[in-house]
Amino acid sequence: MPSQVHAKPVKQAFLQFYGALNDFLPKNRQGVNFPYQFTNGPSVKDVIEAIGVPHVEVDLILVNGYSVAFNHNLRGKEKIEIYPRGEAPELSPLVHLSAKPLPRAKFIIDVNLGKLARKLRLLGFDSRYGNDLQDRDIVEQAIQEQRIILTRDKGILKYGSVTHGYWLRSDDPKRQVNEVMKHFQLLQDIQPFTLCSSCGGPLVQVDAKQLMERLPQDTRQQFKLFMECQLCRQLYWQGSHYTRICNWIKKLKHLCK
Repeated sequence: MPSQVHAKPVKQAFLQFYGALNDFLPKNRQGVNFPYQFTNGPSVKDVIEAIGVPHVEVDLILVNGYSVAFNHNLRGKEKIEIYPRGEAPELSPLVHLSAKPLPRAKFIIDVNLGKLARKLRLLGFDSRYGNDLQDRDIVEQAIQEQRIILTRDKGILKYGSVTHGYWLRSDDPKRQVNEVMKHFQLLQDIQPFTLCSSCGGPLVQVDAKQLMERLPQDTRQQFKLFMECQLCRQLYWQGSHYTRICNWIKKLKHLCK
């Protein structure tokens, strides 16, 4: 007689996500306690990411009121509460899961976010970008160069080796900059007009006399201050775009206070 195949028992736990983590959930799961069914004993990290929340956005997990690590295995009937950074309840002891902030805010920008990269460079933030980078390339560079991944792709943040990353909620570049400034608290670190917006190279001041063959005479006469990128040699001066950028930065600082 053929052997009987026994189905694995289905278990259930109840989860609730707090704060900005609800951005990853459908409306019927936001801010409420909901059931999640599973077999065997998956880690709480696997469950959270299966639901759609990248582990780098999680700072604290409580299982039945106790703080646990990502590798905690579920058995069934647990009550699980998941918090982002800054939303943790006042309990002790706590196992904080988010990595410590990097000594310097440097970014690697996912493909299709070129406008965000340019804007962050205008603000003086080292932002690596290439529209031909693959996910693994981004992850490897982020680890090797201690960079924060900025992306609209949740999948790249689920790589186990990723420690610092942020999923941009908006698809508008200006709003994305606002998000980054607020999330990483970078307003005090803005140093505008220090990096090339095209390649990210450092800008240095050059004498107009050195630019005789590179600029029209009326431009050399109208403007006195010129900056040159040390990598791609692009030139910058305080034209009408300069005033627009200054106004944008002023507005940005006001919105992100």
